[in-house]
Amino acid sequence: MRALEGGSTHYSDSMGDYEFRRLIAKNNMNSRGFEPEIDQVLVTPGANIMIYYAVRCLVNPGDEVIVQNPCFPTYLSVFSFCGVKPVAVPLKEENEFRLDPKDLEERITDKTRLIILNSPHNPTGAVMRREELEEVAEIAIKHRIYLYLDEIYSRMNYGETPFYSPSIIDKCKDYLILANGFSKAFAMTGWRLGVGIGPKHVMEKMGLLLQTTSSCVPSFIQKAGIEAILGDQNPVREMMSTYKRRRDLLVAGLNSIDKIECLNPGGAFYVFPNIKKTGLSSNEFAGRLLEEGKVGVCSGSDFGSSGEGYIRLCYAVSEAEISEGIRRIKAFVEHL
Repeated sequence: MRALEGGSTHYSDSMGDYEFRRLIAKNNMNSRGFEPEIDQVLVTPGANIMIYYAVRCLVNPGDEVIVQNPCFPTYLSVFSFCGVKPVAVPLKEENEFRLDPKDLEERITDKTRLIILNSPHNPTGAVMRREELEEVAEIAIKHRIYLYLDEIYSRMNYGETPFYSPSIIDKCKDYLILANGFSKAFAMTGWRLGVGIGPKHVMEKMGLLLQTTSSCVPSFIQKAGIEAILGDQNPVREMMSTYKRRRDLLVAGLNSIDKIECLNPGGAFYVFPNIKKTGLSSNEFAGRLLEEGKVGVCSGSDFGSSGEGYIRLCYAVSEAEISEGIRRIKAFVEHL
């Protein structure tokens, strides 16, 4: 409000306000162990559109992008729009939905231009281990392929597997691109504030694309980002404690239902239970649960072919709603 009243309502630098970018760089030292140069930092209108910027600037039509399967559906929409070919690496429940670096390297071809890696992961909530992340980064650098690290849920980690960013390996100077935002950790979904850190020449091109599509991120929004970073972090910690209680309640409730099995995710705010024993496809289960049980869930197949046999639930709701949802799901499954 002070920023609006103070006149921060005009055009700003398309790359982002200097004060905000400098703070992002310094804060990155605390969170990831290196401080990028100012020209490596790009402020975007949300982290979502950064996926489009990266693919559009780095991948030609007909070339390939390696992605986890299941994955955030925006990736697939961007690939389709840009005319690039997605190459899926299936995530396996027996590996807690963590990507196996060997599975990834087997899919690299002379047409591979980009790898997208999301950890903590949407839709499964999986958190990759440090050694796995380092191996993926080393594979990308060895093959001279850009690696886009979607770390939007980086602060949403419950501690079982500590968060680690492999971006420190090349400090985002050559092949690694770090994408983050304020929607999840600070509950600023409507503010549309994202940040990218990467090689200077890549950030410059992405910045030009931003300039010609949306001009800039409003300065008053960036002022809010500064307050989020520098302000009292207790509300964030309290939010994560609340999410952990909700996660534990939801996972225990799902595992109490016959024919449903659910892993305990290490991050984000999703669970990805296995519903194969019900005999229904993911779409059938989600559709009938909505109609008959009055519970809305996402079909796992909405996130890719490897999501078939699963559903995604989001626990950004109250504990009372979770308990009622579990009661309804249990009643629905018992009457199948």
